[in-house]
Amino acid sequence: MLTQSLPFDPENPEAALRQLPSQKAVFALHGEAQGAEPYVGVTPDLRRRLERLLRPAKGQTKRLQLVSRVRRIAWQVTGSEFESLLVQFSLLEQYYGSKALERMKLRPPSFVKFHGGNPYPRLTITNRPGLRESQWAFGPFPSRTSAERYSEELLKLFLLRRCEENLDPNPSHPGCVYSEMKMCLAPCYQGCTDERYAEEAEAVRGFLATRGETRLTQIRSLRDQASEQLEFESAAKLHAQLEKIEAVRSLASDLVRPLSALQACILQNSANPDEVSVFLYKGGEVRGPAAFSTLGMRIQNEQSGSSSLFAQPLAVQPVPEADSPAASKAARDVLESRMEAALESLLKRRPVPNSTVRQGHLALLTRLYYRPQHKRAGEVFFPEGEQRWPLRTMLRGVGRVAAAALPKAAITGTISGSQHPPAATLEVSGN
Repeated sequence: MLTQSLPFDPENPEAALRQLPSQKAVFALHGEAQGAEPYVGVTPDLRRRLERLLRPAKGQTKRLQLVSRVRRIAWQVTGSEFESLLVQFSLLEQYYGSKALERMKLRPPSFVKFHGGNPYPRLTITNRPGLRESQWAFGPFPSRTSAERYSEELLKLFLLRRCEENLDPNPSHPGCVYSEMKMCLAPCYQGCTDERYAEEAEAVRGFLATRGETRLTQIRSLRDQASEQLEFESAAKLHAQLEKIEAVRSLASDLVRPLSALQACILQNSANPDEVSVFLYKGGEVRGPAAFSTLGMRIQNEQSGSSSLFAQPLAVQPVPEADSPAASKAARDVLESRMEAALESLLKRRPVPNSTVRQGHLALLTRLYYRPQHKRAGEVFFPEGEQRWPLRTMLRGVGRVAAAALPKAAITGTISGSQHPPAATLEVSGN
C-alpha cells in the first residue's frame, strides 16, 4: 500500500538509512515472517525516526530497538498531518480491521438522530448511525455533550415528545411533566391528532436539515407581516422567537448536516512544493489526495485589505493591476478549471466503504474541523446552494495553504510586486 520500500540488512543498517528522506512520512517496518503484522508509525522526519529505531545503540538503553527484527522498510511521504493520519488509518485497517479505531484512539463523533421511522418521532443522541438512518442523523458534533445541548435547546422551540417509550396512545395514559408544562403535544393520551404531531415532527426535521434556516425564514416573514399591519406586540414576540432560534443555530457549526448529504472539500499542504492536496469527503469516506498545481499563482496578501482575487491574492501571471478585466477573467477561468478538474477526479463512483472506514474517516474529519483555529492546518469548504462549490473562496483558501508552506521572505517578496521569486510566482504550464 505504501509507495516506496527498500530491503534492510541488520548487519549494515547505514546502507538503508542513508537512502531515507528527511521528510514527513508514514512508515511500516516488516519482519522476516511473511504476512506478519508490521510496525506502523507516523513521523515528521523519517530518517531521524528510523535512525533511532534501527541504528544499534551502544551500551544499555531503554529505547525501542528493532534492528534485529526488521528486513524491509516501506514508507510514503506526506505533506500534512491530516494526510499522514489518513494513510496510517488505511494501513492499520488493512491489518487490524475494526481495531484500527482503537489503535489510533479515534472516537466516533456524536449525532442528533431524528427517529423518522417511528409513528411518533423523537430525538436521541447516537455515535453509530447506520446507512439506513443516515438521512435522519444530523452532525457530527465535537462531543456528546454538545450534541445533547443542541438537542435540548432545539426541543425548547418545539412541542416534540421527550419520552423514549413506544407509544400506544390512550386517554388513560397519565402523561408526564412536559405535557403538564405545555412543552409537549402529549400524543401519549391523545392530546393532539396524529396529523398535528406529524406536522410538528416535520418542522423539527426541517430545522435540523437546514440548521434552522427554514424556521428563520418563516418567522421573519410573519414578523414583517405583523409590522406592516401595525401589530407591534405580535412583531415583538416574533422577534424574540428569532433571537431564540439564532441562539440555537449558533450551537451547530457548518459541519452539522444530514449524514447522507455531508460533503466537504479539504485543502492541505502537499509533499510537492508546487501543489496543494485536495481531499473530498463524500459517501462516508475521505477521497484523495488530488493535486492542485499552484504554478502561476500569486500568494495571497492577507495584510493588503483588498478583496480583489487577482490584484493581490491570486493571479495566473504577475500582471500589473492596470491590465484589462478580460485578462483577470481569463486567469480566473484557468484557476477555477484546475479546481473543478481536481474535484471531478475525486467524484468518480466508488464502492460503499465498510463501517470501520466510515467511522474512521468521519472521526478524522471531525478531529480536523473542531480543532482550535490556531492549531488547525489547512482549509475546509462545503458546497452551497444546489450543491455548487464556492470556487473563488476555495481558490483563496489554496493561496492561504500555499502561503503557510512558504518562507516569510518569499511571501513578502511576492506580495510587494518588486520581486517575484520562482518559488512563489511561476508561469502557468502548457496544460
